[in-house]
Amino acid sequence: MQDLNQRFETYYSEYQDMVYSLCLGYSRGDQDLTNDLVQETFMNLWKALPKFEERSSPKTWIYRICVNTCLLHIRKNKNKQTAGLDQEHTVIADEPSTDKNYNELYQAIGQLKELDRIIIMLVLDELPYAEIAEITGITEGNLRVKISRAKQQLNKILKSK
Repeated sequence: MQDLNQRFETYYSEYQDMVYSLCLGYSRGDQDLTNDLVQETFMNLWKALPKFEERSSPKTWIYRICVNTCLLHIRKNKNKQTAGLDQEHTVIADEPSTDKNYNELYQAIGQLKELDRIIIMLVLDELPYAEIAEITGITEGNLRVKISRAKQQLNKILKSK
């Protein structure tokens, strides 16, 4: 059991920032939701750790757990959105470590389709396309098309502000 604890602690300390960044973009900058998703991701990692056979890198495996956690959360809560909640209020504007452009980017990313949000966050984390393709389960060719279209969509959103 000690081995599992050590592996978990290593993965947690090594990949916490990566998971947080992905969840932040996925949650449209909502800090509370981000923290919930990070916690849920690491709970799912803990549950899956005994079955991890290291066929892929730990980073790719943890990304996949995080992506699945975020997608599951969005699907569960798709119809539970609060009516009348202004989208501007989903971003914590007074967070000291976050500037206005950073918030605008996360807001814009939040307006993309689910898979596009994940892909853009992985691109922002500078993952190689082959690794992003493996994480998302799509071909590299399709990935390149999706990245191009997502970037165009982001440009439109950001220019309209």
